[in-house]
Order: sequence, then C-alpha cells, then structure tokens
Amino acid sequence: MLNTTTWNRLRYSAYAPLYDMVVSRALRKPRRLALGQVDWEPGMRVLLVGAGTGLDLPFLPRELEVHLTDLTPAMVKRASARAERYQRDVACRVMDASALEYEDEYFDVVIMHLILAVMPNPEKGLAEAYRVLKPGGQLCVMDKFQPDSAPSTAGRRALNMLTSFIATDITRQATPLLQQAGFHIQRDEPVLMNGLFRALLAAK
Repeated sequence: MLNTTTWNRLRYSAYAPLYDMVVSRALRKPRRLALGQVDWEPGMRVLLVGAGTGLDLPFLPRELEVHLTDLTPAMVKRASARAERYQRDVACRVMDASALEYEDEYFDVVIMHLILAVMPNPEKGLAEAYRVLKPGGQLCVMDKFQPDSAPSTAGRRALNMLTSFIATDITRQATPLLQQAGFHIQRDEPVLMNGLFRALLAAK
C-alpha cells in the first residue's frame, strides 16, 4: 500500500521546506471560505488537525483557544513559528490524527483541511474528530473529493495511483465519509477546480 502513516511522515518531512510556496497562494481563498462557514464565538476551543505549517491561522478569529497538530515535526516547527509571527497563542503538538491525545468532548470546533484525502484511513481520523468534539460541535472540512453521485472511473483510479504516491487520494467521497462517522452535513460548497475541492461544515 502506497499510503501509510510512515510514508506520510517521510514525504511531508521532505515537503515541509517547500510546502508554503506550493500551496499557500492557490488555497488561500478556499481556506478563508471554509473557515467562514463556521459559526464562531469568542472563547471557543478549536483543534486544527493535520494543520501542516499553520496556513489556516491567519483566517481564524481572535479570542479562541487554539490547538494545532500535525504528524510531522518539521511541519509543527513551521506552524509554531507562524503562530508566533501572527502573535497567536497556539498549542502546537506532533500527533497522529487517527489517535488524538485529547479527552472526549474537549473541543467546540475541529478543522480538517487537506488531511482526509491524505490519511491512509480517513475513517479513523473522523472517528477521532467526532470523539473529541462536544455535542453540537462543528467540523470544518476542506479537501479534494470525488463527486458523491458517481463511482471512480478507470482513468481516475489509474491517476490516483500516482497522486496517492506523491500526495493525495482523489477517489474519496465526502458525504459517505462524514455521514458514516456520525456527522450531519450542514453546508457543502465547491471552492476550487470546478468542485474538486469542497468546503463542508458538519455538526456532531
């Protein structure tokens, strides 16, 4: 299997120095749109899962308690530096999204941007997000998804062999994943590349 936790740690350690240059500008607007769907309130406890170098931080409101995790120490180091640059008090930790080290029902909001298409087992990541969210808590997702209404074509599956090795799975469907985890989808908007990238807001 090409997509494993060990492989993800290795490749994203290598990608870390170039990550901002590659994804920052192209995904700036989708990040802002996705986070704009959340019903923010001062004092919320927020978790960014698989947060990379912390590119979501500039779009988060102030007066939040923010926790940030990523599988890769190199990414967390850059995220911590970004938080300091933006004068944000953020608890940054190296952590596997499929085994979060937080108590049940600890967060008001969980943000999963560009991670569900990368994880070897997104079902485990969503189960953990569900566990750490308070009842009624919000899940903010932005990622690449195949349309819910159609199965993968042979061409897409063949291309996915390459994209999965380099960075990401392009055959996952958002609605089944979120609903099977117990989430109720409240908003679902295309944000880039004719709907390949979608922003979803779901509730526990």
